[in-house]
Amino acid sequence: MVENSGSIEALLQEDRTFPPPEKFRQQANIRDPRVYARARRDPEAFWAKFAEELHWFKKWDQVLDWKPPYAKWFVGGKTNICYNCVDRHLESARRNKAALVWEGEPGDWKVYTYRDLYREVCQFANGLKSLGVRKGDRVTIYLPMVPELPIAMLACARIGAAHSVVFGGFSADALRDRTNDCQAKVLITADGGYRRGSVVPLKQNADDSLNGSPSIQKVVVVRRTGHADDKMVAGRDIWWHDLVKGQPMTCPPEQMDSEDLLYILYTSGTTGKPKGIVHTTGGYMVGAYATAKWIFDLKEDDIYWCTADIGWVTGHSYIVYGPLANGATTVMYEGSPDYPDRDRFWAIVEKYAATILYTAPTAIRTFMRWGEDYPRKHDLSTLRLLGSVGEPINPEAWVWYWKNIGGGRCPVVDTWWQTETGSILISALPGITTLKPGSATQPFPGIDAEILDERGQPVGPGKGGYLVIKKPWPSMLRNIYGDPQRFVQQYWSRYPDTYFTADGAKVDEGGYYWLLGRVDDVIKVSAHRISTMEVESALVDNSKVAEAACIGKAHEMKGEAVVAFVTLKEGVAGTPAVMNELKQHVVNKIGSIARPDDIYFTAELPKTRSGKIMRRLLRDVAEGRALGDTTTLADPAVVEALKKRYGDEE
Repeated sequence: MVENSGSIEALLQEDRTFPPPEKFRQQANIRDPRVYARARRDPEAFWAKFAEELHWFKKWDQVLDWKPPYAKWFVGGKTNICYNCVDRHLESARRNKAALVWEGEPGDWKVYTYRDLYREVCQFANGLKSLGVRKGDRVTIYLPMVPELPIAMLACARIGAAHSVVFGGFSADALRDRTNDCQAKVLITADGGYRRGSVVPLKQNADDSLNGSPSIQKVVVVRRTGHADDKMVAGRDIWWHDLVKGQPMTCPPEQMDSEDLLYILYTSGTTGKPKGIVHTTGGYMVGAYATAKWIFDLKEDDIYWCTADIGWVTGHSYIVYGPLANGATTVMYEGSPDYPDRDRFWAIVEKYAATILYTAPTAIRTFMRWGEDYPRKHDLSTLRLLGSVGEPINPEAWVWYWKNIGGGRCPVVDTWWQTETGSILISALPGITTLKPGSATQPFPGIDAEILDERGQPVGPGKGGYLVIKKPWPSMLRNIYGDPQRFVQQYWSRYPDTYFTADGAKVDEGGYYWLLGRVDDVIKVSAHRISTMEVESALVDNSKVAEAACIGKAHEMKGEAVVAFVTLKEGVAGTPAVMNELKQHVVNKIGSIARPDDIYFTAELPKTRSGKIMRRLLRDVAEGRALGDTTTLADPAVVEALKKRYGDEE
């Protein structure tokens, strides 16, 4: 039922434990374990207490209205997340505190205080208004990791326009699909961004995407690299600096209903078409605020750095909204961890005296491979808390991170959540939880998680099953944009009134959760979710390809790598040149993150009698494992031939 279930056995034998250091525990934001029982007794009161710490123009009439699968939180409340992330802090000494610390890959840097951020957001919000953007409109943001990205998000939230951030690594086709799905009115991009010393041609990609995006009326362009001055289209394109010039430095925040649309973020789905995940204002704000405060133990003097890209949900919740709602100082970095050398992350930690670092297991495994000499070059003594996000972290990587980056003094909070959940749902509370390397530990207070079998029965300790969430939580997705039927089918159809995460998990005798990864056909490459169907569609788009099937193969550094099984059209030979052409074709259609590591050419794909491709067996071939049950195949000889040809390559 759950792939990789065998690999968890060693994890469940993990006997190393790491209780909170006494010094850390004494000053932690939350150190009373009874909080779990209180939240369990009255989850609505638990979440309402966090909501009361934030600003509301009008308080809610009802904490939760739950009509499965639709939830409304803080019903009747009026608020604005931009006001809570920026304006609220101007009423205290935080007005002159660093809100955003940014470093570009070439080494340039800027610091924005909360007062600076307020001015920048208001001016850009007024600029958007001058372009005709109003409450309820959608704005696509396709930017590198520059300050204008969070500023644009906050400006949209301020005036009630929903933003849709598209990862800067995506191609023109991927950008077009997402823009058209939400019918965005304005596109915000840049002339380029820096990555490993090269310029990423964002403006060219944006221009290419607009051939077939009729809803876009204006394009706002950030001048970052100086590489696209000749690409500005008269009457459509406007430079960011020209748009904000002379705009008023104040802009009244729109009073948003708690359930008004805040943003749409697209995530890969098993049908190929990306899903526009809908997050609304009040509940998302409360979830991001609460989890950032307790899980990262945010203090007034912390310098907090989440290394994710804002094009993914981690950047939304834990670079922008969660930290800023807490009045924290949040760090952004534009480029690669290995430019100009492999110690760039540690140089940034030292330069800005970062106290909290939140990064991905993929990065940690890469740092392990590079060796300890790089972090040893730098003073990392300011760090007091480490975090992990994006996929399960193996115990040895956890311990390496704890020892070599945290100096053996920093708790490591491994976090489980999804684009759909909006905020972290399973994680340690670092002032309370005794940590186990490789385990995300326990659900956050107020989260009712369980592991079920196929029949919907709890599996009990030590057995694998499907991770589900049984009760609503504030930051949960509200819908799939424009596709409520898919929303119900994808997340709420397997078990009655229960959110299906599509992740496998086990729980040990101590109640600790161990995540096993996806149980659907989504591949997680370096913590980025890639749909098998999306890659297959890109391959079949090539004129040489008749059919394709993609699976995820375990990869030491990435977590998973994309592997494609391709049937070529008659007369086309599976040469290295064709293989390279197909890999590049996927890059052009989707982006470099989806490039297949391996392409296996096959005359036929293994299918059931009903025509379903048996990806489970393709995984067996790619991983070099013994073949599983082949009795349902229309022609078992197909997979045997694949096994014979490719199965011994490991």
